[in-house]
Amino acid sequence: MDKLVLFNNNTRNKLLNKRSGESKFGQHVQILTSISHIYEQLNNLDVTHVILGLPEDVGVFANHGNIGTSKAWEATIKLLLNIQSNEFTHPEKVLILGHLDFSEELSEMSKLKPTRKKDILKARKLVENIDAYVSHIIYQIVAAGKKPIVIGGGHNNAYGNIKGSSLALNSPINVVNFDAHSDFRAEEGRHSGNGFSYAFAEGFLENYFIFGLHENYTSDKIFKILDKSKNTSYNTFEALEIRNELKFKNELKVALEHVCDNYFGIEIDCDAIENTPSSAMTPSGFSASQARTFVHHFGLHKNAIYLHICEAAPTKKTANKVGKLITYLITDFMRAQSE
Repeated sequence: MDKLVLFNNNTRNKLLNKRSGESKFGQHVQILTSISHIYEQLNNLDVTHVILGLPEDVGVFANHGNIGTSKAWEATIKLLLNIQSNEFTHPEKVLILGHLDFSEELSEMSKLKPTRKKDILKARKLVENIDAYVSHIIYQIVAAGKKPIVIGGGHNNAYGNIKGSSLALNSPINVVNFDAHSDFRAEEGRHSGNGFSYAFAEGFLENYFIFGLHENYTSDKIFKILDKSKNTSYNTFEALEIRNELKFKNELKVALEHVCDNYFGIEIDCDAIENTPSSAMTPSGFSASQARTFVHHFGLHKNAIYLHICEAAPTKKTANKVGKLITYLITDFMRAQSE
């Protein structure tokens, strides 16, 4: 647990912008005061959701992507704390746990060159270290009966979410992934493009649905792998939004049917949301409102056990925009769960 940095009152007070006559979300969330016995503390707390940050982009680097996803946690927490506390946001049912400190791994990554094969292999070893810490903390949260809301980081962290949840429940889980990419690539060393294929191969992931695959960025080999297994299913963005062969609302039902017979995780890759600063930003994608509808739809189901929002890569100029979008998705999930 040496990577966990607890969210504390000092940080909260620095980030809160209090206004007369208003009550802010951050004033009412719960926090832990001790780093020891995390599971026991969570188990005894009357909260439903636990928010965790994973500020890293090693998995993105290891996948030859554009780094910057390590900045999403900071951008989000500033915005989340300062939304209103009211009958729709339920802050008293939320614990902000803190974040895992991957500064050591990020420092190691900064010495590596993406053009050198040896350096990419080193980065992939670093991702394995990150996996271990992520799966361990997720295991404790889920075992304590709480639902993690995880802010990435790269999509490599889907593996830790799935493994930690599966071990806590002593059963494979299902996942629905709102994504332009399958992240079901070859097991060639860990990176942001193969979290689901590793989790599937190791028996932690059972049924997997990818919502909105981009046809231009999915290889023929991947399509054949996905088509071959009854456990994997998908639709494409083009079939939904360009050719109108499929209807968005109906496909929400189709995807839910594929995953809802067991506990399932909800994965949101910001690469799928149009013009959102991310590791693979797209000029053509789903709207932010469609992403929010997606989270609400799946969050309503009793078997939804976690939400993971990843791949957002804010700059100083776009931090507010990214933080606001992720905050909407977080509160949409919690609202759906309280209905």
